[in-house]
Formats: sequence, structure tokens, C-alpha cells
Amino acid sequence: MILLERPEHGELRTAVRRLLEQEAPIERIGDEVAGDRGYDPRLWRRLAQEIGVAGLCIPERFGGAGASAQEDAVVAEELGRSLARTPYLSTVALAANLLLASGDESACATYLPAIAAGELTATVAYRAGDGAVGASRVPVSAVASADGARLSGTASFVLDGDGADVVLVLAHDATDRVLLFAVRGDAPGLQRRRMQTLDHTRTQAVLTFDDVRAAPALAGAGDAWPWLAAALQRATVALAAEQVGGADRALESAVEYAKLRVQFGRRIGSFQAIKHRCADLAVENDRARSAVMHATWAAVEGTPAQAREAAAMAALVCGPAFVRAAQESIQIHGGIGFTWEHPAHRYFRRARADLVALDDPRRYREQLLDALGV
Repeated sequence: MILLERPEHGELRTAVRRLLEQEAPIERIGDEVAGDRGYDPRLWRRLAQEIGVAGLCIPERFGGAGASAQEDAVVAEELGRSLARTPYLSTVALAANLLLASGDESACATYLPAIAAGELTATVAYRAGDGAVGASRVPVSAVASADGARLSGTASFVLDGDGADVVLVLAHDATDRVLLFAVRGDAPGLQRRRMQTLDHTRTQAVLTFDDVRAAPALAGAGDAWPWLAAALQRATVALAAEQVGGADRALESAVEYAKLRVQFGRRIGSFQAIKHRCADLAVENDRARSAVMHATWAAVEGTPAQAREAAAMAALVCGPAFVRAAQESIQIHGGIGFTWEHPAHRYFRRARADLVALDDPRRYREQLLDALGV
């Protein structure tokens, strides 16, 4: 099943797209604008304060709008179209959902209002050095202390980790329980190093915790792994929507170019080979959009099992669709598509990096097979 877009969703889409076209046109998305924080703070403040993007799905009691995954997907799709540098995926889709999943009212009241206002960014540290994801692969350890805990270890591939104001850290204790801690980005003993990655429009970092002091674990030292699983599920749907937006824009760019480029006295868009490529991409993009619409329905109205299945399906459908659209867009653009100045390669870089941005694709396959009872 799917949720159809309502008129207010169209208005939200238009508002976000208009602001992104003004503040973050693709022609200006260059390596030099990453800045110290990895994104444009001014753009993020405008998105958060003028449109309410940062607090869209945060409950009203914590300063948000209390919207659903459907509105979240609309915003994510527009961000994916523009490749705008924002901390949306790390702060809103992942960290905010992790805080809500923990059920820690105190922590939510501390961080979520500032996140909703665009005044605080956050991320989550949970992946090992080889990118592995799993309760047994949590790379940070926690040792109890008189005033909370001391964290040691190294987490890699932390989205926007070099500039986030707050880091939510998953760490295992002496009994191998996985606990959740909140650490300020400037905490003594925390070292942050930006990684050199394929996608230049979204930063990742290596975070090293050297006996970092942390307050007591969130939610009374409850098991944090199910909370992370729930947050990753919501973030996966948002990422899939981003991928759909990127795939659609890559196809639009290719079609626009095919209508203008002349070879052998004819526009290349009239060649059957180009028509077939574009038609195949349109079909694949529509299938990806259907997967996202089903995933948002499952997140809003479905059972937990349906939501898990639909999120994994969206990841497995939308990721490859974006990769293919970006690849074909480069080919249709021909020689110009291979140049550094043309944005086509940025969509390809984002598409490839998105495949492993949150989790290992093999885990998505396992989740889908488990949901299907295989």
C-alpha cells in the first residue's frame, strides 16, 4: 500500500525546492564550500527556521511540528535533488529519531528543541573501522565512573561527525550491554578527523574517544541497540527518498541535454538508443518512488514488521536506481559529463556512497529475507 501526496505536501515541496534553488544551486556545490562543519550553516538555519525542516517530525512537546514519515520523505527528496550540504540525514533522520526511540524524556527535552530550531546538530557513532554494523561490533567501550562513564575506542564513518555539536555514542560495558551516551563535540579527549570519501557533498569522520567523560547512559542504562535499529529504519526511508530525488534530477538533466545536443544534424534525443535509455530510467525511477511511498505508508500506518520489511525493500530498490540513473546521465551527457566542472559526477558519487551511508547492504537483504520468512 502507499500514501498519496496531499496538497500541503506539494506546498512543502515547493517551498523547500525554491529555497534550495536560491541558496544551493548545484553549480555552487563545490569542494571548496564544505567549510569547517561540512555544511552551509546559513542554509541550514533558513531551512530550519523559515520552513521548519529540522523539527518537522519532532513531537510538538519538544518544539517540533509532529509530522510523519511522509513529510520527512518530501523534504529528503528535495534535498537529494539538490545535493545540498545539510546535516539533515545525521541530525534529523538519525540522531533525533534515536533520542525519541530511547524514550529518555530528559535527553529529548535537552536536545530536541535546539535541533528543531536549527541551533544544534547531532550525529550517531556506531560503526566499526571496517564499516560493520551490529551489536557485537560496537567499537566504543564504556567503563563506569563516579559521575557517569568513561568512553574509549574509535568509531568510523560517522556522518557529519567532524562538525556535530553533540555525538550520540553507542558503547558496550563490561557485561557487553550496549548503552547510549551523549557527548558534546568539544569534549576533552574526543578527537575528530574528517575522512576522505567518494562523496564530497556529505562528510564522514573518524571519532576517537580517549577516556572521554560522559554523563550516565540515557534511559537508565537500557539496551540501546533496539533504539538504534528503530532510528536506522526511519533514516533508511529518508535516505531512500533522497535517492529518489537524486535519481529523478539525474534523469531530468540527461533529458534536458538530449533535447539540445546535436549530432549528425539531429538532436540526440531523437535517437532510439537514447530514447530507450531514458525510458528505462523513467520506469526504474517510478518503481523506486513506489517503494518509498510504500515505506512511508508502512512507517505511518503499518505494523512494525511491515515497516521493517518496507524500509529494507526501499533501500534495496532506491539505491541501485540512483546509481543507474547517475551512470546513464554521465553517458548521455557524453564528454561533458566526464568533466570535473559538470555536476553529473557529483550525483554518481552521492549515489555510490549512499549505498553504504547507514548500513551494509547485506544487512538490508537479510532484513528483507527475515521479514518474508525465508
